[in-house]
Amino acid sequence: MKRRRTDEGAVTAEAAVALPVLVLLAAALAWLVCFGVTQARTVDAAREVARALARGDDQVGAIALGRRVAPGGSRFEVRYDGEDVVVTVTARVRGPGGVFDLVPALPARSVAIARKEPGT
Repeated sequence: MKRRRTDEGAVTAEAAVALPVLVLLAAALAWLVCFGVTQARTVDAAREVARALARGDDQVGAIALGRRVAPGGSRFEVRYDGEDVVVTVTARVRGPGGVFDLVPALPARSVAIARKEPGT
């Protein structure tokens, strides 16, 4: 009597190969979303600080405004270039829930430039 070949177990084998790939894809997408959010927050923080300094606010107060928007651990650099205020904000990109702590951190960096208002 000949044994018939069946497809039993094929779905299990395919799922065993596909599931890790799907998990890695979901993790990569989550990391990209975190990078995008961090980048957007650094842009907002740099813009906020540059605007405040252009209005004539003191540097400590302006950076405090930026820290309210910036990701935790962000670094602020302020320089004056003639009539312009140049603010650079750098932050480390962290994944959700510390999942990506093993991955080398990439910096998110934003620069905002604002012209000083007359009389400041």
